[in-house]
Amino acid sequence: MIQSQARSLSFEEFLAWYPEDGKRYELIEGAIVEMPPTGSHEDLSGFLVAELNWEIRRQNLPYSIPRTCIVKPNISRSGYQPDVTILNREFVADEPLWREASVVQNGRTIPLAIEVVSTNWRDDYGHKLIEYEAMGIAEYWLVDYRALGAVRYIGKPKQPTITVCQLIEGEYQMQRFITGQNVRSQIFPQLELTTDTIFQSAELQN
Repeated sequence: MIQSQARSLSFEEFLAWYPEDGKRYELIEGAIVEMPPTGSHEDLSGFLVAELNWEIRRQNLPYSIPRTCIVKPNISRSGYQPDVTILNREFVADEPLWREASVVQNGRTIPLAIEVVSTNWRDDYGHKLIEYEAMGIAEYWLVDYRALGAVRYIGKPKQPTITVCQLIEGEYQMQRFITGQNVRSQIFPQLELTTDTIFQSAELQN
């Protein structure tokens, strides 16, 4: 839902505006966009947080998953809130806006960003993919559990799909995972997580 506003905002103006009303907002090319949650979306996001936190502890990795985090890309009038953001604590101290505003702007601080695809799927497959790549975020997952993305992104016939984008020589190389497959991650190479388990966490009948 795009909020009514008189003019395009800068990222700094967006931060100053951001209300403490418990809602999630993003800034996309100067426009404020409310990110209304659904139960299935929150169930799936929560499941991924729990699974990845367990993997972080099991492998004793220097990572954490903040409850809220705004990612500031290289362009000036956008700010995103991934559904799941993995931070490398070794680099958080280098983030100038982290302590005061939970803002991350250096790609190396974010080993993995995950977007659970919803009705704003064009932003997830478009703006965010391009900007996360430009920032140097090593891995980006698009969890399209409702098969909302265009055929050019998830193939035909459309079906629930997890697209894992891995940064190789500055560009994302993409691999799609569908029902019955194991998700493969360079950030968590020992991760044992199937697409079926992820999709079922949203309580959908596929």
